[in-house]
Amino acid sequence: MKKLILSAALTGAATTRSQCPAIPYTPKEIAEEGKRAVDAGASILHIHAREDNGVPSWRLEVFQAIKEEVRNLCPNVIINFSTGALGLSKEERMNHIVPTKPDMAAFNMGSMNYAIYSKRSKQFYFEGVFENSFGTMKYVVEKMNEAGTIPEMECFDTGHIRNVEPLRDMGLIPDNAVYSLVMGVMGGIPATTENLIHQINQVPEGAHWQTIAISRKQWQLAAVACTMGGSFRVGLEDNFYLPNGEMAKSNGECVEWGVKLAGMMGREIATIDEARGMLEIPFRD
Repeated sequence: MKKLILSAALTGAATTRSQCPAIPYTPKEIAEEGKRAVDAGASILHIHAREDNGVPSWRLEVFQAIKEEVRNLCPNVIINFSTGALGLSKEERMNHIVPTKPDMAAFNMGSMNYAIYSKRSKQFYFEGVFENSFGTMKYVVEKMNEAGTIPEMECFDTGHIRNVEPLRDMGLIPDNAVYSLVMGVMGGIPATTENLIHQINQVPEGAHWQTIAISRKQWQLAAVACTMGGSFRVGLEDNFYLPNGEMAKSNGECVEWGVKLAGMMGREIATIDEARGMLEIPFRD
């Protein structure tokens, strides 16, 4: 079985230090967390930008500072910038991609209701419509192609996997684009083993895919991904807790447990150079 590529989602957009003290905000903190993740075995760093006070940022200079800090500490790592946001225009969401030219960027594959709901308090803490029409998706992937950035196609439901087809038919999707099977977001497909296997079966043969499971079910579905020949993502954006129930003290701890899990399932972890070869992403300064 091919080697497994570990991704680490370092900070997210909605997580806060009141929820988990290890969440990084500043470019320097994000780079330091990235170094911990890389040292533990991650090849890809998925990064949202923050202002120094923790609120989401879409300022170009913040993304530029993050890339510089990350490259200083992790010279060869695959940098994956976010492009997903509610309430911003497609131009605002993509403003940083062409100037920074990340190796990879998240490409959201369909519109959806997006929410955080509490069963305990029986209320939505957050809810909105995440707009990703075909027109928006076409614009987004054209900008990625202009930048030479590989799309990481985030599929929150089965229809999102199919949404790739017309864009591929138009010649907009490169052969090495990655399918990310996102599970457990309110408004998307629930995080169950049965649903993950169904999603995997929709991915075209030979394509690279990973699972992104939100909350504590992350580890169960990561094990499924191991047995099915795929890869998976860990990190404080998706889940604060380790398999033993303890809150993670860093993204590095999340990656360490991902490496342990993969090893228990008989999977070897790809190095950064090996991941670049598998995904056909040459290094560029």
